Order: sequence, then C-alpha cells, then structure tokens
Amino acid sequence: MATPPTILVLNGPNLNMLGTREPETYGAETLDDIVADLETRADELGVSLEADQSNHEGELIDALQRAHRECFGAVILNAGGFTHTSVALRDAVAAIDVPVIELHISNPAAREDFRKESLIAPVAKAGIFGFGTAGYRMALDAAASIALNRASD
Repeated sequence: MATPPTILVLNGPNLNMLGTREPETYGAETLDDIVADLETRADELGVSLEADQSNHEGELIDALQRAHRECFGAVILNAGGFTHTSVALRDAVAAIDVPVIELHISNPAAREDFRKESLIAPVAKAGIFGFGTAGYRMALDAAASIALNRASD
C-alpha cells in the first residue's frame, strides 16, 4: 500500500499565541486545539499531517524548502504578519512545486490597510480567509484533495 501524502500546516509569527491573542479577532482556540482537530480530520481523509509554527522568517522558508525536497502533497500556510512584508517568504512559495494554500483566520481585506496586500497570494494555489479557525479544516479538506489527486497521477 502506498504511503499517504503528507500535508504541512505551517504557521507564522504570533500564531503560537492563539487563544489569548486578540480573541475577538482570532477566537479562543489554541494552536494545539487546531492541530489536534486537524490530525483527526487528516486520518479521516487518508492523509498524513505535519504541523509547525515559527516566529522566524528563515525557519518558515526552511520548512517550505523541506516540503519541496521531501515531496509533501500540499502546504497550508498561515504566514501571519509576514504575508504583507516578506518577499523572501513569497519567493520560497514560488520556488517550490508543492501546492500552497494561503490561510488567514480573519479576512485581511476587511482589516487595516497595511493588511490588505498579500505578497503570498499571487504565488499560492488558493486562499481561504475570514472563516475563523474553521478555515484550517476547510484548507485541510482542499489540501487533501489536491494531494491525493497528485499522488494518483
């Protein structure tokens, strides 16, 4: 039996503070709560899940490059504040052949002006924004579909 494709869920700066950081914007769930839910859902979907979080731009880039080298099925990327500022992270997404789904808990287009431009969006396969933490599950469903289709090709 073939090894199931692995989906990388990659979270950027300050997402380790979910549950306590601006709960009116980001909700009460912690990142651990979200990952536990995603692990259960990944099993249901027949994919493997790996989750990581870093407050450091270079570590996020290293994780994306590893996903490329190790042929992950897809990446779910919540780049946090780096979405609007990091050309290097954008270039890393563009450089890999793994489909990347950009995810945001809030809807950046409905927030402060500086959050309205995503450097990631033009190089991402798709984006899910503004559904709260439920967006992670939506992104996992989409990523699993993409990864399973790629694995069967």
